[in-house]
Amino acid sequence: MPRTPPAPLRPSRRVVLAAGAGAAALLGGAGQAPYAAAAPAPATATAPTPADLAPYASYWFPDSLPAGTPGPGIVWRSLLRWSPERDPDLAHNTATVPLAPRFTPVPAHRDARAGQARISSLVSFGPTAGNPSQGSATADYYALTHWAYIDELVFWGGSAGEGIVLAPNAPVIDAAHRNGVRVLGNVFLPPVAYGGDLQWTRDLVQRDALGRFPLADQLVRVARTYGFDGWFVNAETDGGDSALAARMREFLRALRAAGEPHGLRITWYDAMNTTGRVGWQGALNQLNQEFFEDRAGKVADTMFVDFRWTAQTLAASGALAERLGRSRHELWAAVDTESRGWDSAVPWDAIVPRDREHVVSYGFYRPEWTRNHLTDRSPGAFHLADDRFWTGESLDPARPAPGSGSGWRAPATAVADRSTVTGLPFACSFNTGHGLRWYENGTAVSDTPWNHLGLQDRLPGRRWAVDTAGARPSVTLDFADAWRGGSSLLVTGALTAPVIVGLHSTRLPLTPASVLDLVYSGGSGPVAVEVGVATREPAAPGEPVPYAWLPAGTTGRGQGWRTARAGLGPLAGQTAYGLAVRITALDTAPVVWRLGALSVHDSARTRRPAPPIAPAVDAAARQDGKAWLRLSWRAAAGGARRPRHYEVSRVLPDGTRRFLGGTCGTALYLPAVPRAGRERAAAFEVRAVDELYAVSAPARATLAW
Repeated sequence: MPRTPPAPLRPSRRVVLAAGAGAAALLGGAGQAPYAAAAPAPATATAPTPADLAPYASYWFPDSLPAGTPGPGIVWRSLLRWSPERDPDLAHNTATVPLAPRFTPVPAHRDARAGQARISSLVSFGPTAGNPSQGSATADYYALTHWAYIDELVFWGGSAGEGIVLAPNAPVIDAAHRNGVRVLGNVFLPPVAYGGDLQWTRDLVQRDALGRFPLADQLVRVARTYGFDGWFVNAETDGGDSALAARMREFLRALRAAGEPHGLRITWYDAMNTTGRVGWQGALNQLNQEFFEDRAGKVADTMFVDFRWTAQTLAASGALAERLGRSRHELWAAVDTESRGWDSAVPWDAIVPRDREHVVSYGFYRPEWTRNHLTDRSPGAFHLADDRFWTGESLDPARPAPGSGSGWRAPATAVADRSTVTGLPFACSFNTGHGLRWYENGTAVSDTPWNHLGLQDRLPGRRWAVDTAGARPSVTLDFADAWRGGSSLLVTGALTAPVIVGLHSTRLPLTPASVLDLVYSGGSGPVAVEVGVATREPAAPGEPVPYAWLPAGTTGRGQGWRTARAGLGPLAGQTAYGLAVRITALDTAPVVWRLGALSVHDSARTRRPAPPIAPAVDAAARQDGKAWLRLSWRAAAGGARRPRHYEVSRVLPDGTRRFLGGTCGTALYLPAVPRAGRERAAAFEVRAVDELYAVSAPARATLAW
């Protein structure tokens, strides 16, 4: 399948956590060695080093390991021998955000359709080995935000030199689930030319003495333990026979039977066929249909059709799927964007014609091109490129660029967007999951670049739906200032008429106590601000959203952040279908206006979230006046509502608090924390954060120097 197979990228150092006392502290158990195919642990305990403590996303071989020794920073592991109890990184790799239900609003684009083509996206977020479990100290990251158009995301990667079964890391799962997108792990049996060994295929489909498939059970166990939604199975190692193909089909059946009660899915890649050989068909046909649907019923939930498709083979594939009693839109037609992105030559009418029903769905291979091709890989430059990829050259899904029908057919012009904003309270601080600093209440409390997708907000799905009778201003996600997190919504330009910026599509039930709060700032002349609430949807795709407008104050030149509130009581008993802002320049100066946060909630005072319990340093290494440590805590007991996430800060001797990181789970790795002067112990505070960004009282832990 891969046009350019994932190479065995090798970080500088990665070793198995030390056995004995150090590992026991991490595992919370009594001295179990971490799972790995490694030499027996020494009898004496070894203090962990900084490299030992960094947690990474998990990867395995099915059972047998390659000959020789792994390269630097790589650990060879057997999935068959994995267990949660012996997984030293489990707390750092476990996602906690449940999969949110979605709805489909009336599309902003006249040609976008609901209930037809969907999108699968195969993304490599990092190397196979050394892919951080919980973000890292850089803003240069593929911080995907256009979840509204995606049905499933595959955590792509794997190589013969590292491992070929990949579990997604927790930040990706948490961000996707918050937006209703399923995440699949990857089983990549590589081509022989790239080091593939047919023994790994045989290992995967092996039976035990009772005729069961132990690795099917293990794959389900991994997905359930880590909190993701199924597996993408890509069998590209050639040399098999029909008996191996039959065993593979039986394995898929066992995997699906074990996973279906838990909502897990399987996507099969068009490579191995019923002869057992690898022969990419570019179609669903008689040679591969039994991996999709056989006489006994469904084998895989969807199939990813290889790049060799043509208009004719896709049409025939869709027709065959329907004859099998399946939807044609359960077939993903591969679209290779790895090397050319929106300049890729794609015969779009073969997949998503505008004059008839969509033929099949489509699957992007490596859309992180929007970051990888840039010379300037700053967050702002990345999001401009990513918006163009998903929305189109006009950067407005409601107003496609002239002549856009002949070139790149952006997803927003074909696929209806979806949203998960269905209940109160709801808030968004326009945080993309990476940034150059971390802000709280408009003040930077860390100047360290960062990324962690689990901290990402539910952002507006349509970027950017702008309506004005005058010149269209620039509307972007900006990283130079923010109210909370790492970014804000920035509107700049000469406003010759009022400008409406569409925000979230919603299904929010309004009560007499409902209010809408905006936090915004102005850096230019005076601007009048209004908030828009739509209590009905547009009449048809592409029609304007019918907002009702409520005043929300004004900004003056150089004014800092301010909060304005609009009461929604007059709309009680109705449903808010959409939110927007309208800004009007009150003089002729060009506008610089930021939206830092938006929230809708009932105005009754709510309690702060309960603080976490018993934070503790589980393991630490000290070197050259710095500490590397693993910190954990417990969620509040009883009926306390689950926090949105947790935030960890360092408290310096002078009382200054510096943000170090956050997570949706209950454990965080903190690298290279410097000692402050001659302090005797480093103090850390953990706070729970709720959906309106209210923070709990701190719970404190210390590390003696």
